[in-house]
Amino acid sequence: MCRRVEDITKACGQKSNSLYHQQPNKKVYVTVEDWRNHPLQGGRYSYAYMDGSYLCRNRGGEFENIANLVAVEVNEDGYCEDLGAAEGLKGVNASWNDFFQWLRGRGLNGVKLIVGDKCLGMLEAVGEVFPAAKYQRCTSINVFSVTPRSKMKLVAKRLKAIHAQESKKATLEQAKAVGRNCTS
Repeated sequence: MCRRVEDITKACGQKSNSLYHQQPNKKVYVTVEDWRNHPLQGGRYSYAYMDGSYLCRNRGGEFENIANLVAVEVNEDGYCEDLGAAEGLKGVNASWNDFFQWLRGRGLNGVKLIVGDKCLGMLEAVGEVFPAAKYQRCTSINVFSVTPRSKMKLVAKRLKAIHAQESKKATLEQAKAVGRNCTS
């Protein structure tokens, strides 16, 4: 269940008057908005990973599930960087199109490959906003589409171990080790 900052603050024994809560909340929101809108260094982002996931939000005491569209990239140095996140409708072209336009407006360009699930709205938006980029379905999704339900947790754990590596060499070594464990 979603919790409000005031509830957490009260649980920690902090002051509970509304003026006290307004100041930290404003600072947090300003920091988040500054991050969300920081300029992206154009041309550095060749490989972008996109996903949409549902989160619970409390707005005025009403709880609702909202889709959070997220973009992460691997830069030219091989490091991951969060590009942005925004609310939208996960499977809807207009939401993905707006999200991609927003990222492009902040400087996202030079994208060669976009990786994501097989969401039709995302696929269409990629072609409209980043026509030079190729699209690839996420490897994990491909793996899970043929994995028996009884083996999902094990496979997820092994994939996580592969993806957690710090270098290409370590990733390949971990993948080989996982492969050997799967066949023995």
